[in-house]
Amino acid sequence: GGILALLSLMPEKYRKPKSGNEKALLLLVLVGTALLFGDGVLTPAISVLSATEGLAVLDSSLEGTAVPLTVVILAILFLVQYRGTHSIGKIFGPVTVVWFLLIGGLGLYRFIAEPSVIKALSPVYAIEFIGGNGAKTLVVLASVILYVTGAEALYADMGHFGKNPIRLAWVFLVGPALVINYLGQAALVTANPEAASSPFFGLAPNDGMVLVLVLVATLATVIASQALITGVFSLSRQAVQLGLFPRLTIRHTSADTEGQIYVPVVNWLVGATSIALVVGFQSSSALASAYVLAIAGTMAITTVAFYVVARQVWKWPLYKAAPLAGLFLIVDLAFLLGTASHIFDGGWVPIVLGGIVLALML
Repeated sequence: GGILALLSLMPEKYRKPKSGNEKALLLLVLVGTALLFGDGVLTPAISVLSATEGLAVLDSSLEGTAVPLTVVILAILFLVQYRGTHSIGKIFGPVTVVWFLLIGGLGLYRFIAEPSVIKALSPVYAIEFIGGNGAKTLVVLASVILYVTGAEALYADMGHFGKNPIRLAWVFLVGPALVINYLGQAALVTANPEAASSPFFGLAPNDGMVLVLVLVATLATVIASQALITGVFSLSRQAVQLGLFPRLTIRHTSADTEGQIYVPVVNWLVGATSIALVVGFQSSSALASAYVLAIAGTMAITTVAFYVVARQVWKWPLYKAAPLAGLFLIVDLAFLLGTASHIFDGGWVPIVLGGIVLALML
């Protein structure tokens, strides 16, 4: 978890604070950590549910199967965690490659029919939209953030896989596949505005391909869930090492990779809460409000922690650290303001979950 890794790098005065400013910074970092635990609970719920909901595109009568199917999938996912990231990853690696090739291919299929949407890559349109809509843009940002939610999970994944595999995967597979897929959705909606209700599953040219897309999407969202579950394991171990959690049983699941671990009590707590959220909210759109608030809060606080480490530990000059942190904070705070309006729609969930974790750490 990037945020606790940054706390461990900070001078000791911040981990054992005396002044008001030092206490405030420590509290802020702990709040960000607590929100990340909330994110770890919400990711499996919203990810798998959003995939199984694709069955309704195939046949409206299947709409009621999404929730029970998601509960079964999540139960299996948490039951197999004891086997470790490495053994599970042997299955996930090839599936992930198929997933990105599939969504990139379907996006390209639609894009070729309407290549003019390539203009959407220009930031000019976003700037014009902000200029024309002012404060209303914040409402849109609460949806836009859903496209960058994986970013904060990459910190935790680096501990499991290292930097280079993630960089190579992003540059040569993930990044291009996602951009082409979004351009394909834009092309689809441009040609057929009615497809805006479900543009992703609408990429499929026929029912057979919709079924394939639902199946592979379900497998891919299980993998996305795995990324956050392993992230929560990493966070838990870091919290124990920093004296923020009581001692927990931590099992190492790989003879080669030190970062691959399994934390039984955390696994069962996260699993039970995630399944309860699926049953309680019933749809991925209802869960989205809770999901984005947790991520926006964590990302903003991580930027603050990074600035402190850059200045006080790495001794970066102000002219180097301030513009970089400032640039990220502008984006982070805009997302946070955009998602804050959703507190009563479901945004209270990560606040309550985070509050429990924060109380434990304090």
